Amino acid sequence: MKQITIICLMWLTSQTLFAQVTQDYQIAEWERAKVYTKEYLDAMPEDGYKFKPTPEMRSFAEQMDHLADANFAMAAAASGQKSPMTGSAEKMPDQSKAAVTKVVLDSYDFMIASIKATPAADYGKAIKLFGMDTKSGIAFDKAFEHQTHHRGQTTVYIRLKGVKPPQEKLF
Repeated sequence: MKQITIICLMWLTSQTLFAQVTQDYQIAEWERAKVYTKEYLDAMPEDGYKFKPTPEMRSFAEQMDHLADANFAMAAAASGQKSPMTGSAEKMPDQSKAAVTKVVLDSYDFMIASIKATPAADYGKAIKLFGMDTKSGIAFDKAFEHQTHHRGQTTVYIRLKGVKPPQEKLF
């Protein structure tokens, strides 16, 4: 019985350490992504914020606002915290470079704070995300995938405006 207790304690300790490493890794990755996204926001000239490659597509500002809306919503769902964003960034009347940059960076700050506020042990907690059953940790992962996708889409917008996009930041 003593051996089983020791094995169980070792397993629990390893799981807690793994969860903490995962959480620390996520925080570092979100901080890197925030810096990288800011470079995109800075690279696009003010007149490019209303730019749409085709009429059916979102403007650059709407792409970045969509990224922010999802960051706020997914962080709130994953952490159980109330989002500071009321309404939709895409529907804000001010779509200037300064306003969009602020809401996007605020969304990253909320995401990072939400990860920090979520105990690593809660990453396996069942939650609803956009009406689907998932786990808290998976929601944080999906949020990262989503922001990467939409930031990547804006590379084309920046190039079409004749600007060189920021250098990739894998590390």
